[in-house]
Amino acid sequence: MSLSVNIAILTDTAMNYETIIGLEVHAQLLTRSKMFCRCSADYANAPPNTHVCPVCLGMPGVLPVINRQAVEYVIMTALSLNCTVAGYTKFDRKNYPYPDLMKGYQISQYDAPVSNTGWLGIEVDGKEKKVGIIRVHLEEDVAKLIHRTSDSGSYSLMDVNRAGVPLMEIVGAPDLRSPEEARQYLIKLRSILQYLGVSTGNMEEGSFRCDANISIRPENSPDTLAKVEVKNMNSFKAVYQAMEYEAKRQRQAVAEGKRLVQETRGWVEAKGQTVSQRSKEFAHDYRYFPEPDLPPLVVGRDWVETVQARLPELPEARRDRFMEEYGLPLYDANLLTGAKALADYFEELMATGEPHRLSLPERAKLGSNFILGEVSRIMNVNSIDIADFRQKVSPKQLSGLLDLNCEGTISAATCKSVLEEMFNTGRAAADIIRERGLGQISDASEIKEIIIEVIQTNAPAVADYRAGKTQSLAFLVGQVMRATKGRANPKLVGNLLKQKLEEG
Repeated sequence: MSLSVNIAILTDTAMNYETIIGLEVHAQLLTRSKMFCRCSADYANAPPNTHVCPVCLGMPGVLPVINRQAVEYVIMTALSLNCTVAGYTKFDRKNYPYPDLMKGYQISQYDAPVSNTGWLGIEVDGKEKKVGIIRVHLEEDVAKLIHRTSDSGSYSLMDVNRAGVPLMEIVGAPDLRSPEEARQYLIKLRSILQYLGVSTGNMEEGSFRCDANISIRPENSPDTLAKVEVKNMNSFKAVYQAMEYEAKRQRQAVAEGKRLVQETRGWVEAKGQTVSQRSKEFAHDYRYFPEPDLPPLVVGRDWVETVQARLPELPEARRDRFMEEYGLPLYDANLLTGAKALADYFEELMATGEPHRLSLPERAKLGSNFILGEVSRIMNVNSIDIADFRQKVSPKQLSGLLDLNCEGTISAATCKSVLEEMFNTGRAAADIIRERGLGQISDASEIKEIIIEVIQTNAPAVADYRAGKTQSLAFLVGQVMRATKGRANPKLVGNLLKQKLEEG
């Protein structure tokens, strides 16, 4: 019997255990240079081992220098996560032998991080929750190992371009109680980092990485069973699935009388399961000691206040403003402000175009519906984000399309088809509408002729309407819209059709 089947059978038996999850997030910072040298931190498209120098290569006798911008980015993040910024901080050497660490140690922070003791608010199933932040600190990234296999055997190559890139670690408290809470925590955290402009937050590219610590414990008990660390999760979906699988696996093991062990497990996406990588029965001795080549760093209150004064509008504040300024419902405002680029697109859309007969809330709702509906559909189908979409259709171009809908030139249905063609071809809306003859039919006499044909060919629906089944009207309107390929003015169709049906 497979593991998944066993889990399903034993679900009821394991209901008296609760899940405990804590997340450790590493985010690469968007500085121009690396953490302790002047090498460019933009290595994404660079040939291997071209963004290197004696400092990030770990050559003897070199001296690191602290990147001030990286420190400010950590302060910005700490303030946004309600953390206390330390007045005194220092860097330490974290020693461990691994091929991607040329020096044999990583410059990190141990007992005196830049900040500590904060919280992040999340919402799951309509309930708000504060998740503790233990600390936010700075360190340097390591090199990248590239594993290859050839006819003569397996071997590894090393690209040092990434070594020394500023890395911010955000250590969350074990306050999460479900995979969904873990996912929402990561989504909210990434959104904040993107609003601050301190990181791209791209999990697929490795600039936003997550390790999860997960365990279970009997309900109403402070004693957790063995903690498992899960790695190799490169998407929000992967984090959710890995946490869901691991929570069930641990309950399964307990139900079968097996002993859980403290270990590191990796998420294997293709198999949909975690696999054991190495035991962690004992804490690894990193032999931390203060970095002798870097002096302690004093973070004065005036520096913190200067950074705080430069903080941008964050997601929750922008969401509240969207509701107040544009009259949007909470659902729309939450979705639009979840990603800064999407919120920027919406605001640019609102800043252009003609108001016509619509009030600001009506126009905002129309724009929101299109962005969250048709625009999102196009992005999903093409696996792109809003930055890619706006290269094809700018906010100004979408605004012009919506203006044509508002003034009655085209129907909402036609508007959607034109938007897709604009995206696919890059052509202007007016050109597409003119060449395809998609202008909305608002001529009452033309619509009346089509209504007569629809009434004659749909006698049962007509009889139902006249018998009091008013829902039949919607069906008949749909038939008229189909006959005109969506070009008829639907409001005018409804009025004229109702008038004709009541004439007898």
